[in-house]
Formats: sequence, structure tokens, C-alpha cells
Amino acid sequence: MVKTQFSIKDLEHLSGIKAHTIRIWEKRYNLLDPDRTETNIRTYGVASLQKLLNITFLYNEGYKISKIAKLPQDEIRDLIQSSSLSQQDSFALKSFKTAMFTFDSKLFSDTYSKLREQRSFHEIFFELFIPLLDEIGMLWQTGTIDPTHESFISERIKQQIIIHTGEVLQNHETTSDHTFCLFLPYEEIHEIGLLYANYELLSSGANTIYLGANIPIESLKYIVNNYDELTFLTYMTIQPKNHSIASYFDEFQKINCPKKPCEIWVMGNKIRTDTLRLTDKNVIPIKDIRMLQDKIKSLKKS
Repeated sequence: MVKTQFSIKDLEHLSGIKAHTIRIWEKRYNLLDPDRTETNIRTYGVASLQKLLNITFLYNEGYKISKIAKLPQDEIRDLIQSSSLSQQDSFALKSFKTAMFTFDSKLFSDTYSKLREQRSFHEIFFELFIPLLDEIGMLWQTGTIDPTHESFISERIKQQIIIHTGEVLQNHETTSDHTFCLFLPYEEIHEIGLLYANYELLSSGANTIYLGANIPIESLKYIVNNYDELTFLTYMTIQPKNHSIASYFDEFQKINCPKKPCEIWVMGNKIRTDTLRLTDKNVIPIKDIRMLQDKIKSLKKS
């Protein structure tokens, strides 16, 4: 069941406005009209959430809350639209979050299209999608949003990466004999980072083999047998669960590269906790996309 009722703490997480302040706004200006549980706890619907996001946008723009409280909803929307040109990032992030809660693909698409009029896909990914995904990750961990909300927005972003990767491939010219094989470990499901890494590699002129999610270790030996200059790239967010990253790659090398160790680039949240345990010098931790870009540039120079 999709979450349609939110606590005041949820609203704090989503808007950045402290729960205490929201209560004051309610009492003094009647800005929100919460429902109450049998134990008199406030709950808020999606409409209240959307209203608060709109109010927060104007409040952060410098409008006094006493003035906002007197405005009808259509005038609030007009003010937001007029401010959106000068505060495009804040407006876009608000719109993406609204699209997530209302499962509105058109709002997401329209917001993205507007951004593309002035920015490259690369800029949008770094300046908006990464902050959005970071915030969504925090909201999911705190229970503010459902997996369905996270999945909706993640799929929209994945679609854009795939579209732009397709555009790169149409005119792709390989500038190196080196090949990268990109995969997610078995039962690893978070694919956005890997998809974007593939986009960056292809954009640099690299040759890639994109395998995607749920790849068992033992199946990768077929790739090793077909390429001389090969680097693996994987992204670890929740896997491996049952053992450390170091032991995962020990097994990887024994199964797939028994004669000569393979070079493996590893990205994702898991390396932030397990990096110090890596002992194989052929396993190279890449902490973020910018570090990946630097690594790709250094390869092109060598």
C-alpha cells in the first residue's frame, strides 16, 4: 500500500522546516489542516504536503510567512512560476519531489525538458539528480517515503541515462583497445550508478560491455576468456551481505582470473565502510563519479 499519510516529522524531513515551526504556522496562520488519529496525533495527506512544499519554496525565496498565508493557492502558484527562472534548481527539485509523491511522469518529464533547454545532461545529473537521489536515500532510511516513491523517481532517472547513452552510442568511436565490463553482483538491484558510469565511459570513447544487475561471479569467466585488455567495474550498495568486499573479490579472482589477477574498479556505498579491508591492489575503490571521471582521464593520457 502506497503511503498517503505523513507525520509532522515526515513533513520536516521533506520540507526542511522544523516540526515546531510547522505547528506554529498551523496555529497562527491556518496554513495546513491536518487530520487527527484516535490518539490526537497529526497526520497530513499528499495535498497538505504539496501545499507545504510550495509555501517552503516561497519562504526560502524571502517571502514572509504572514504574507504567504494570505495568498490564495493560484497566486502562490503564479509566484512560484515567476520565481522559477531565477531559482531554477530549487524549483526543479521541488517539482521532482512533487512528481514522486503524485507519481506524475509528465511533471517529471516537463521539469527535465525545461532544464535541458539550458543545461547538458551531464550538468543536470551532477547538479540535480545526485542531490535528489541523496535526499531520497535519506527519506527512505527515515521511513518518510515508501519504496514505491523511491522506485518511481529512480526509474525516471534511469530512463534518462539510457536515452542519453543511446545518443552517445549512435556516434560512438572507440579510441582504445581497452574494454570495460560493467556488472552488479548477484542480488544487487541499485543500477543508477552503474548506468551512469557506463555513460561516462562511452562518452570518453571507451569500449564497454554492459551486463547490468544480478550477475553471478562464476558467469564472468566467459568475458575474461574473450578479451586481453579488460577492466571490470561494479557498483556495490547492499551486496555482498554475507561476507566482506575483500572476500568477495578474493573469490572473484580465484574463479575468473586464476592465472593473472583482473583489474576491478568498485564504486558504491559499501566501499565507504569496507575500503580499508581491501588487500588486493588490483581492486581499485572509486569513491564517486568525479573520481571516476579523473580515473578515465588518466587512462586516456597514459
